[in-house]
Amino acid sequence: MPVGLIAKLLRIPYIIHESDVVAGLTNRALMKKAKKVAFGMPLSDEVLAENPNYIWTGIPVGSEFKTVSASKQLALKKAFSFNPDKPLVVITGGSQGSVNLNEATRTILPELLKITSVALVAGRKHYEEMIDLKKYENWEKASLDSNFRMWEFNTTMDELMGAADVVVSRAGATTIAELSALRKAVVLVPFEALPGSHQVKNAERLEKANAAVVIKDSVMVKNPHKLLDEIHHLVRSPRVRADLAERLHNETRFDAAKRLAEIIIEEA
Repeated sequence: MPVGLIAKLLRIPYIIHESDVVAGLTNRALMKKAKKVAFGMPLSDEVLAENPNYIWTGIPVGSEFKTVSASKQLALKKAFSFNPDKPLVVITGGSQGSVNLNEATRTILPELLKITSVALVAGRKHYEEMIDLKKYENWEKASLDSNFRMWEFNTTMDELMGAADVVVSRAGATTIAELSALRKAVVLVPFEALPGSHQVKNAERLEKANAAVVIKDSVMVKNPHKLLDEIHHLVRSPRVRADLAERLHNETRFDAAKRLAEIIIEEA
């Protein structure tokens, strides 16, 4: 907000990038005077017609986030010591982790492990609270002898999510863009308590487009087996997974960084 206000005062042109479906307070306040407003999520033709300074650019993500081939996915499973012939579900609440996602995983893990391998990124903030789940992670002579692994944080999330058949995640805009680039079937669990409910609105937009399965956090907390049921359905339905992944992939632009650079240069 201070940067935008000073730019307006000094008549310096500025450009805004809004990642979420619904703009936050600062962006709403500054959008009217912005030379261009770039959006991470697609905009309707009507909105674009009414606002000529609005542009759908997508969200810049690292070049390492890209669709992996079937053979590469199998190789990644092996690299993480999982059985390449078994489906893999990756559950992540982000770098800090999510108490509710972790606790739901704790509840449903015994049932999940009957049909799939599970990778849990518990998060730096909550890893110690979940350390008891290490009992499911068995190693024999430096080889994983179980179908579960847990990390505090994983520095190669592109590879871990690339290995996945299903990813369970929060609904932050950048995470969604990364999963879209990876072309993954996703269960989104938006956190409803965030200001503006932007995660909920991000998730609802994708749910409406049949590009993701959505379970609100409050629903999962009340009934963790709802999450189990949705994962079961996707694990057992390769065609459904492929359709979800393709629709999610089509919801994102993959030249976002280049397009934003072009817009800045044009305005400069």
